[in-house]
Amino acid sequence: MLILKNITKIYHPNIIALDNISLEIHAKEFVFLIGKSGAGKSTLFKIIRREEEPNRGQIYFKNKNILELNRSRLGEIRRKIAIIHQDFKLLNNKTVFENIALPLEILGKSSKEIKEEVYKITEKLKISHKLNQITETLSGGEKQKVCLARALILKPEIILADEPTGNLDPLATYEILSLLKEIREEGITIIIATHNKEVVDFIKTRVITMSNGKIIKDENPGKFQLF
Repeated sequence: MLILKNITKIYHPNIIALDNISLEIHAKEFVFLIGKSGAGKSTLFKIIRREEEPNRGQIYFKNKNILELNRSRLGEIRRKIAIIHQDFKLLNNKTVFENIALPLEILGKSSKEIKEEVYKITEKLKISHKLNQITETLSGGEKQKVCLARALILKPEIILADEPTGNLDPLATYEILSLLKEIREEGITIIIATHNKEVVDFIKTRVITMSNGKIIKDENPGKFQLF
């Protein structure tokens, strides 16, 4: 599904953010990417979505070299490889419906199709009763559900979750992780970046550890399980 070969990212003047990263993620995997702040997790996500360019290396998504695609095709890749963030990045003065509908509006979908798709995804995430609420008034867990719905509305094949539970209480954290597990069971690959060991302990799955821009450990306990 996703193969990284010898990815290196150096920021001026000589700050090595990623140091020769090679990694393979299979379809339908649920993977934790862990490490302290500054380990390179967020930079790696930006490279995967080509929000930034590496100095060296190659990235293959379904056997296509992402780094060889022209700019006009980047939107397609970013729809297939969605991302959600710790700080939500929502339009706080807009309703839940408006936030989730925005990607489909940009693609020029009809009002009927947008309403159907938004309702379907919000029913699944149990936030359809919040559709007309301004996002600024939501709880942290509700906001992250809106982010997840906005990502899922474009039917991605991979979701990158960058510290998705960083601003959530333990109950909301468990709920978001449970939803991500359900999404993975429907065939979407999930990669979660976190520095919180308690989050990792929720789920028995593959854990990749980063430090100073390098992968220092890649462990897979075997059976995927939500505790």
